Amino acid sequence: MGLHFDVSACVRATSKFSQCTKCVDICPDSISLVDNLPSFSASTGVEAAACVGICPTEAFALSDFSTTEFFFTFLESKVRLISPKFNVPCISVLSVEHLISLALASEETITIDMSSYDEDSLLFEHIEDRIDEANFVLSSFSKKQLTTNHVASNEVKQKNEQASEEEVTSRRSFLGNASLEGVVKHKKAFDDAVDEDELQHFEIDASVIAKIKDKNLPNKRKILFTTLKRAEVPDVFEVLPEEEVSFTSQKFVDESCTNCQICYRICPTGALSSDGKFSLIHFDAMLCVKCRLCHDVCEPDAIQLQSGFEIKEFFEPTQRTLATFNIKRCNECGNNFTYTGGEQTCPRCAVEEEEAMFLHDNARRMRGEE
Repeated sequence: MGLHFDVSACVRATSKFSQCTKCVDICPDSISLVDNLPSFSASTGVEAAACVGICPTEAFALSDFSTTEFFFTFLESKVRLISPKFNVPCISVLSVEHLISLALASEETITIDMSSYDEDSLLFEHIEDRIDEANFVLSSFSKKQLTTNHVASNEVKQKNEQASEEEVTSRRSFLGNASLEGVVKHKKAFDDAVDEDELQHFEIDASVIAKIKDKNLPNKRKILFTTLKRAEVPDVFEVLPEEEVSFTSQKFVDESCTNCQICYRICPTGALSSDGKFSLIHFDAMLCVKCRLCHDVCEPDAIQLQSGFEIKEFFEPTQRTLATFNIKRCNECGNNFTYTGGEQTCPRCAVEEEEAMFLHDNARRMRGEE
């Protein structure tokens, strides 16, 4: 079971200014940065499963395991035990969004088997943090919770294995009209001729650049959005602390924004967008994966996170307008620009005029006319 990496889905490939190191932080022994991109040896496999679950844009995958396929096959059975001894290569391969979606979609409580992990390890702490976050978010609008089992229980496993023969959920009826991508079996990611201990070198070529330009919403977000449609709407919408929600956010733009357009042009999912005249900045929290790329590329640091996340967005998603701009046509070149007052001249023409005046004045001084 090898680790597969889609360069075009990685936010570090989208911009050299990206500060995302989630995969390196969670798998420091397996993943490192080479030329600004994640790199790992050809022999890397399930030991780096945590980077699959934590990557906001699903740039990583395991060659013989699909989290999307697991979600459906798990619900199609009566198995309510998730265990590395039984049905997943590692619990960490599942994101917080997967955990929330599984809890919401299951009529029975799901137990997560933690008995295989060293309680003093970084991996154990990471998995527990993911489960705690999922339960914290769930508690804000649902009574459903995930439970953990720290001691192996053969009885629970046997009971669930027997029940797995009965199909209880139709994949097609569950999805309804949701446009989830078909599950594709990942091929072997690395060339057999490459030494297993040698770090793989990933490059950004023309084909990668073409894929980067596409706005793609990860399957785990599509799954979450679909399960939330089936969840009971709470009477009161809570507001959760921003730092307690790792997979989405709400933002605002302060007055330092220059409307350079880079934030919504570079957003990998289309959470940030504009209109045809580039006169505003829209934001859709349900499309945000909190990769922070927009923050990393914003030179004046105009994009800020709200201190809280409104659960209302899960049930009544809205596209908010973060900023509006006065767009006018330049009197010199005729191009549209963000007008902030004074002469109706775009910044480029203003700079060119200043340079022309400087050269003119310098020429006069050289001729001794001053």
